[in-house]
Amino acid sequence: MKLSGSQIEILLIASLALLCSSSAITVDYDSNAVIINGERKIIFAGAIHYPRSTPEDIVKFFKLAQEAGLHVILRIGPYVCAEWSYGGFPMWLHNIPGIELRTDNEIYKNEMQIFTTKIVDVCKEAKLFAPQGGPIILAQIENEYGNVMGPYGDAGRRYVNWCAQMAVGQNVGVPWIMCQQSNAPQPMYHGGTNFGRTAGGPYITTSYDYNAPLDEYGNLNQPKWGHLKQLHEAIKQGERILTNGTVTSKNFWGGVDQTEYTNQGTGERFCFLSNTNMEEANVDLGQDGKYSLPAWSVTILQDCNKEIYNTAKVNTQTSIMVKKLHEEDKPVQLSWTWAPEPMKGVLQGKGRFRATELLEQKETTVDTTDYLWYMTSVNLNETTLKKWTNVTLRVGTRGHALHAYVNKKEIGTQFSKQANAQQSVKGDDYSFLFEKPVTLTSGTNTISLLSATVGLANYGQYYDKKPVGIAEGPVQLVANGKPFMDLTSYQWSYKIGLSGEAKRYNDPHSPHASKFTASDNLPTGRAMTWYKTTFASPSGTEPVVVDLLGMGKGHAWVNGKSLGRFWPTQIADAKGCPDTCDYRGSYNGDKCVTNCGNPSQRWYHIPRSYLNKDGQNTLILFEEVGGNPTNVSFQIVAVETICGNAYEGSTLELSCEGGRTISDIEFASYGDPEGTCGAFMKGSFYATRSAAVVEKACVGKQSCGILVSGETFGLTKRSDIANRLAVQAVCTGYIDNDLESLKNKNNNSKQ
Repeated sequence: MKLSGSQIEILLIASLALLCSSSAITVDYDSNAVIINGERKIIFAGAIHYPRSTPEDIVKFFKLAQEAGLHVILRIGPYVCAEWSYGGFPMWLHNIPGIELRTDNEIYKNEMQIFTTKIVDVCKEAKLFAPQGGPIILAQIENEYGNVMGPYGDAGRRYVNWCAQMAVGQNVGVPWIMCQQSNAPQPMYHGGTNFGRTAGGPYITTSYDYNAPLDEYGNLNQPKWGHLKQLHEAIKQGERILTNGTVTSKNFWGGVDQTEYTNQGTGERFCFLSNTNMEEANVDLGQDGKYSLPAWSVTILQDCNKEIYNTAKVNTQTSIMVKKLHEEDKPVQLSWTWAPEPMKGVLQGKGRFRATELLEQKETTVDTTDYLWYMTSVNLNETTLKKWTNVTLRVGTRGHALHAYVNKKEIGTQFSKQANAQQSVKGDDYSFLFEKPVTLTSGTNTISLLSATVGLANYGQYYDKKPVGIAEGPVQLVANGKPFMDLTSYQWSYKIGLSGEAKRYNDPHSPHASKFTASDNLPTGRAMTWYKTTFASPSGTEPVVVDLLGMGKGHAWVNGKSLGRFWPTQIADAKGCPDTCDYRGSYNGDKCVTNCGNPSQRWYHIPRSYLNKDGQNTLILFEEVGGNPTNVSFQIVAVETICGNAYEGSTLELSCEGGRTISDIEFASYGDPEGTCGAFMKGSFYATRSAAVVEKACVGKQSCGILVSGETFGLTKRSDIANRLAVQAVCTGYIDNDLESLKNKNNNSKQ
């Protein structure tokens, strides 16, 4: 097994429990808790896929997590799902004769054990497991198998048992777990970016933002991050009771319940009130007080008599992120060069090898590229041409895209999922029938078909066996509605990948860089074209994106490093986005959908670590279907507007990011303000000093905190309304030392 060829990824979950030292740690568990060094703990965890955050050294990543005071749950896989192409498996594994993935197959189990042992050994050598003083407190083998195990039958059950035995036999000193819950959404803490060709699906976007607490770029996704932080803080207050106490439940009426945890030794209590109805509920707990429960919410009560959290009451800021030119930068018109994709050979039917069948694409390319050329020729005489009229080329393909050429001329392009958001696929079947009219001539007619994938399937039973490309066809010439020539079993020539890929057009240091030329009239709307430009690194430290609106479909690189596939002409369905968002009721992925009718992705993440230290960089684009690069631009992702909304008795915390400060308070009202961020209004009852109090506490600072109370704002609290504070502020300035260092950096980079 060659580990260097593997694309299997390690997934991490970072616990919020603190590590006080790097000394040996014991880890155990029972039905109520994970037990760390004899202390019963509640683990707050969220997944971080380290390769989606640019690190390449997993040992360094683990140690950084430990330095940050985090425990780690090591999820080895090797199957990871994760919308990662092919579920994280390397394609060479699929091509081993006799192998069957994720079942009781000796060949596969041997490869899985080799990989698992290798990862464990790497971690042991770096002393990363808790008994060695490292951060890893739990390890996971396999992933989400319970959801798909049924079709594998007895072989699947034997495989799961073998996985457990093999894992335990690694002697890592921490408990092993499996992830088998049915249809449970993964608690993603940071999604990141599908760099390179790692996006699976198929048709998964390059962005893997996931609406996680940390967004694709690492910014705080507010209010989710703050609301989740407050939830963790609330539950942490009851940790000792929750992990040691006894539990009782009480139903008040349909959908309204109380769950009480009690420490029998001390009498301490900790309670949860839940309301799963679509309307507010008022609950009387006698001497423990009366509580109003918003619809579809849970209230946490410390000592069962003090509300410290409610899931529907958001007491944290909302950050409005914008993509814009940095204030220290000036708009620049990029200068482009271009090169056509070399296609002379393939349009003449010249390939690298031949077969008298239509090959399956991923097995043939070993997933080294999205592209595979299928080429054949047909000899026709004048008699045949006169006999058959209205000729059509018919191609059956398993997806995901097809570009067809006959006698060196493009006759059409088709995708499983069309750019107008219409879809010709059903479920996970991405096959489609391509039919376009062709003009044939007497003599040799050359047919060249370029099949393209858009990420490989990553989930489902036997997902690994789903074919892609023009596997088995059919490929036919049709006249007057009837096939008159079946080309499926003809001799086909094959070429793996694009010539531009082989010549490394994506690398600014390629010896073929001279193929790019300048032109007074840059060709646009031209398929199979490479574009290149240079640009200066945007100022500051905030995340950088490239706006590719105007481009069609293809792949992008900065300084030779892949940003992933782009497809801004893939438009999201114009229907399905509600005017208002209502999260009440059971979870549904279609709730509160946004971005309807817009490109599925327009901005593409450029990690600052990809940018050159001298500030001069190269962007290279491969355009597959035809686009216009003249409007491409580089921007930063910044928090520009922040809004706060907090209820009586809580502290409203406001903060800017990227070194920016709060420069202006656009709205502030304590009382019963109305509206939402961007449309706040004063209510019928408000403190006249609201704006002055907030300005004094916040303007000129990167962050501030305001206690929400009548005393703070000089207003007597009313008992008939839920007093709250609403604030809208602007983040534009920098603290003086940050601005000075930024100017110095820019001056140095321009010298």
